[in-house]
This record gives sequence, C-alpha cells and structure tokens, in this order.
Amino acid sequence: MDPIDRIAAALERLSPPPPEPADPLVHPAYVWRDHALTAARAFEPLPLDLLHGIDAQRDALTANLARLAQGHAAQDVLLWGARGTGKSALVKSAVAQVQGEGGNLALIEAVTPQLDTLPQLFAAIARVSRAFAVFIDDLGFDAAGDARALRSMLEGGAEARPANARLLVTSNRRHLIPRDIAEQNSAINPRDSVDDSLALADRFGLSLGFHVIDQDTYLAIVRTYCEAHALPFDGPEAINWATRRGSRSGRVAWQYVVDLAGREGKAL
Repeated sequence: MDPIDRIAAALERLSPPPPEPADPLVHPAYVWRDHALTAARAFEPLPLDLLHGIDAQRDALTANLARLAQGHAAQDVLLWGARGTGKSALVKSAVAQVQGEGGNLALIEAVTPQLDTLPQLFAAIARVSRAFAVFIDDLGFDAAGDARALRSMLEGGAEARPANARLLVTSNRRHLIPRDIAEQNSAINPRDSVDDSLALADRFGLSLGFHVIDQDTYLAIVRTYCEAHALPFDGPEAINWATRRGSRSGRVAWQYVVDLAGREGKAL
C-alpha cells in the first residue's frame, strides 16, 4: 500500500467520522451530542402515577406538552425548586405520557456545556413534522452575561427556537442566575441590574415550583414504590433512612427503595 494511503487509513482509525444522525421521526427520545441527534439508549421513565406530591405541576406540564404535540400554542417551561423533588423525572414521565396517548412528540436532551450549539439543533428539527421537547437539566449561570444567548433563543432573537420545539429547563434556582446585594450597590440604577438578572426566567411562559416534601408525602412515595415492586413497606425504617441522609425527597425515597430491593435480592 502506498505510504500516503497507509497514513490516511491510520488517521481515519484514530479519528473516525462522526456517526450518522438519528432519524428524528423514529425514536421517543434523543440526546443532542457532537452537533448531531443520537437516539437515547433507553427511555423508560416512571409512570406518572408513581410521582406523588406534585399533582398540580404534573397536570400543568402534561397539558402543555399535549398542546405542543397537537401543533397548538405551548409554553417554554421552567421547573425550579429543591433538589430531588422530581423535576427531571416529571419531564421524562410527562413526555412518555403524551406519547402513550398518541402524541407526536419526542424528547431531546441537550447538555448545558453545549448550549451554544442549540441554533444548529433548532435548524435540524425546524422542518421535521414532529413536536420536540428540548430538555436542559440542572441549568444555572454564574453571571447574567452567560444567559443572554439563551434568552434570545427563547424569544426575541434571530435564532429563536422553531414553532415545533419548546424548552423544558430544570434548575435549583427560581431565577436561574444567583443574585447578590453587591450588584445593586454597584449599579447606577439598581433596578436595571435586578431586571437583567431576572430577564431569563421571565421568558418562560410556564414556571413550576417544587418544594421540600413533608414526612407523610415522603412515606407515600416510598409506599407506592414498594407496592409497585412487591417490596415490604417499613415506615420507621424509611424515616430512619431519610434522617441519616438529612433530606426527605423523591430521590431519597427511590434510593431507599433501591437499597431495600438489593437486600431483598430483587432487581429494579
């Protein structure tokens, strides 16, 4: 083989061409990675009836996604609040619920470090005859300036998201950007500084808050998981688990159930 051909073949092995993008009409969920859609390896969210204590948020989100799937007007959604309270789980379960009801909807998860590539994603799906919920999990910014590009994508910018796509964003912060008293002290007009920090959150037409749950709700979540997986329910033990973790949440409840299933010799 010619030396040049051998070098070219070696370079191709070291840096293979990017995979072909997945068909946007086929799969229930995708990941936006390396400037291309990749089919999610497994999309098996929890049934909605296993999510307790967030009934109002569940109803609002599923109704909004159903409108999106039908081609009707729908809102971008901000799901904010305490960690482990079911924000991400609800997004996936609500999408699956709408799909199960015949909705022509797919989930696309976009990782935060690649937000600057969202215009490419929007261009790729704009002409597809399907609705898309673009999911950005655990979003937060260290400075207001980092959020301006996303603000323009939500509305008002030349590269705003297309009509068949809406953003679903989760964050532990209600306003996405941390606020500091010092920012008001240094501004000529303090109100301008505050308005700039809040401008991104204001672009979401639907804002759903998630709060720390009480003990009864926590136990109800554990009981539901135990019944769904044929596991013994032990309330005091579940409370002790949460006490040792220093938190009561849906995530802690699931972690307890995973531990319980392991001790019972069962897989989940």
